[in-house]
Amino acid sequence: MAVFYLNMNHETTINPPAAREHLGDDGWAFIDCRFSLTDTGRGEREYQEAHIPGAVYAHLDRDLSGPVVPGVTGRHPLPSPDSLARTFSRLGIGERTHVVAYDESSGAMVAARLWWLLKWAGHDTVAVLDGGLAAWRLLGFPCAGGGEARAVTAFAASFRPEMIVSVEELTAALRDPGFLVLDSRSADRYQGLNETIDPVAGHIPGALSAPYGENLSVDGSFRTPAELADRFRRLTSGKDAGHTVFYCGSGVTAAHNVLALARAGAGLAKLYPGSWSEWITDPRRPVAAGGA
Repeated sequence: MAVFYLNMNHETTINPPAAREHLGDDGWAFIDCRFSLTDTGRGEREYQEAHIPGAVYAHLDRDLSGPVVPGVTGRHPLPSPDSLARTFSRLGIGERTHVVAYDESSGAMVAARLWWLLKWAGHDTVAVLDGGLAAWRLLGFPCAGGGEARAVTAFAASFRPEMIVSVEELTAALRDPGFLVLDSRSADRYQGLNETIDPVAGHIPGALSAPYGENLSVDGSFRTPAELADRFRRLTSGKDAGHTVFYCGSGVTAAHNVLALARAGAGLAKLYPGSWSEWITDPRRPVAAGGA
């Protein structure tokens, strides 16, 4: 049976007042992750206009993803371990650096991707800014313009292969009643009713719907750890994090669910990073629509 407990440290999320206390602290790195799928340069332009003072920018396609191989990979494949370690070194993340990843809001997705990538690389002192830059601004906290850089470090990686599943491992998990596979996309995309991004609609047969947006409160912040624990108890039916696999369209928003489950105190679930956009590259793989 899954066991949940309250996780209130700064290794999942951090609120803006707590993050503000560390502005100018060399041991803390603020990483701006704003990004738009429909305008891939917009996030960087907005960063140049206004960002948290001292923050550096990480681009989803260039920094937090590997090269797309048409017909083989999904839309945002994982970067190679060596490439990712070089990126983290360039961003100034050292062994003792506490990272604050932020997006425009908690509902935006790339900060969770950076959080997940750092966890995968063995760096635990990372948190997502709860409410994102929108909440920061709402409180009247300072912003700066232009570009910034941090001193280059030697990032010490210790990758955790157990955090990911390959397409072959996912296929095996779908046949194993001890595993649960959850689709993090919106319910309409899961049902194949409103696919606007990928060329094939539907979901992986056997997967259940778990839209990542349901991790948020009406004000756009993350739901409390207790509320998230209740949500995931219902979704996981007693499966622990090590037997729970999340996927989405391209492996980005699924990280939001991994983060939310960790915020609930249940540990780190597994991620199928290729996700739906990789699954559908092989027409022999089955596709389902409607309910599970």
